[in-house]
Amino acid sequence: MPMTKLQFRPGINRETTSYTNEGGWFDCDKIRFRYGVPEKIGGWYKISGNTFQGTCRALHPWVVLDGTQFSGVGTHLKYYIEEGGAYNDVTPLRLTTSAGDVTFSASNGSAVITASDTDHGAVQGDFVTFTGAATLGGNITASVLNQEYEITEIVNANSYKFTATATANSSDTGNGGGSTVGKYQINIGLDTSVGGSGWGAGTWGRGTWGSSSSLTASGATLRLWSHDNFGEDLLMNVRDGGIYYWDRSDSSSSFVRAVALSDESSDAKTPTIAKQILVSDVDKHVIAFGCDPETAIGTQDPLLIRFSDQESLTTWTTTSTNTAGSLRVGSGSEIICAVETKQQVIVFTDVSMHTMQFLGPPFTFGIRQISGNTTIMSPMSAKAVDDAVFWMGKEEFYVYDGGVKKLPCTIKSYVFNDFNLGQSLKVFSALNSSYGEIWWFYCSSDSSEIDRYVIYNYEEQVWSYGNLSRTAWVDRGITEYPIASDSNYLYYQEFGLDDGSTTPDSAVEAFIESSQIDVGDGDRFVFVSKLIPDVTFDGSTSNSPAVTFTLKTRNNPGGTYLQSDDSTVTQSTAGSSTVVEQFTQEADVRLRGRSFAIKVSNSDIENQWRLGSPRVEIRTDGRR
Repeated sequence: MPMTKLQFRPGINRETTSYTNEGGWFDCDKIRFRYGVPEKIGGWYKISGNTFQGTCRALHPWVVLDGTQFSGVGTHLKYYIEEGGAYNDVTPLRLTTSAGDVTFSASNGSAVITASDTDHGAVQGDFVTFTGAATLGGNITASVLNQEYEITEIVNANSYKFTATATANSSDTGNGGGSTVGKYQINIGLDTSVGGSGWGAGTWGRGTWGSSSSLTASGATLRLWSHDNFGEDLLMNVRDGGIYYWDRSDSSSSFVRAVALSDESSDAKTPTIAKQILVSDVDKHVIAFGCDPETAIGTQDPLLIRFSDQESLTTWTTTSTNTAGSLRVGSGSEIICAVETKQQVIVFTDVSMHTMQFLGPPFTFGIRQISGNTTIMSPMSAKAVDDAVFWMGKEEFYVYDGGVKKLPCTIKSYVFNDFNLGQSLKVFSALNSSYGEIWWFYCSSDSSEIDRYVIYNYEEQVWSYGNLSRTAWVDRGITEYPIASDSNYLYYQEFGLDDGSTTPDSAVEAFIESSQIDVGDGDRFVFVSKLIPDVTFDGSTSNSPAVTFTLKTRNNPGGTYLQSDDSTVTQSTAGSSTVVEQFTQEADVRLRGRSFAIKVSNSDIENQWRLGSPRVEIRTDGRR
């Protein structure tokens, strides 16, 4: 009987029917394409067993002069600097009270403590640290009170509640004395987007001017951070909030908290609010996007760009003798994000796209519009690769490489038809440069948290997708592997072969399935009797790695698969050493139908595989 070699076009195609896509791949999970053929993606492993609080949506690694490696970790609750697997809380303070401003009251038999502080400004979930408190007289001692607590309930503008580490008794009748100091961390943000109506609810400018907003509490927006290192130090910004500075020299022995940038500067014109900050690599300016102007510090202009004097954190007042200054974008209602390439900064608004280039004195920077009809999904959905920028728009994918182009996408409908637009602010892009890939992570239509991804291989111009929960990602650079976050942990991605989020490690289950294949024009039935696999297990650490080949047939393009036959293909051994390319020689199957499809999958640990060109033995078997 004749043998038929199965060779498929690289990439997944869901823009046509499976029948129309004959000769292509139709479905997959945890698969990438490399050299035109599919292979299982790499595994992941926890950086450490330590955890952080909150959902991380921003990562920034950098290395200082003595070789110490740090990573900034911005969550919806706090900001951490990771060193050696430890997470150091450097969340800025928004308020430190005077001694005696905070008092306490307790109830017998309860661990819930009521704190009184006039105009405290806290929201539920905020963190406060008390010092100088005295015992309440019983179990609520000074050591119980003088520590960090999460606020569990806002009673009113002057009081709130928290749960102490001990239960009060009848002797706890005091108020903590007259020396208590409360140190309030900046208000927390949300870990999920909240729908609302009115001006200020949701994205900036939604609703009509003067209408009410359903978001009344401070910090009631999805918490997004931007950050960049300035030499050894770190700048960080809460989107639509404050700009903060962490001085590494102040943290040589212990990690101190970040402080407001305006507190570090004697310049009264230092911006205090922004949508994003970055430090330009070429000219060493600190740039604040969507910030407050020199003439109205504290009042945000969502289209204004300001930049400091060259190589200065603290000089922002524009003079004839420095390079500080400002620009205002001429279209749109707000700046969404800015992305730095090798030669320029690309600035996105909600309706347009601009290039910002360093010119030198006296103008410092110039800006020009390059597109007036593009969209962008979120502040984190664009990624630069050398001088090109890739991003996810609304219903399209784009690239800028001297001009704005739509990326031909063979899975566009599949992605955007299964998309939770209510959580679009969570979308983020991730560069995986080792494989020439841009990943976009997003929430599927029935999920409020990220659970899916789409991959564009910009070197081979093919697409794939799958299921994976990640909330932030940074490419390899100062580390050998990419770093990603999920479930209060950081992970090395493309590390090993397995899922290191479990103990013991579990398998990274991967599969790829072809579209259906006809013999001739599909007018005859075929009988499939044999499969000769072609797969390599190069990179596997298992002594007997395996994949399962599944052949299945159906009679009509829109019908169900009526028959299937599985065959496990394992690596064989020869002598004392494992020969990677040796595997089960052939598998006997018995299937009949007008068309058939092939699926390759694995569910074992320590398994790496790449598909080649398997062959099947086929004969025609009549028209009925």
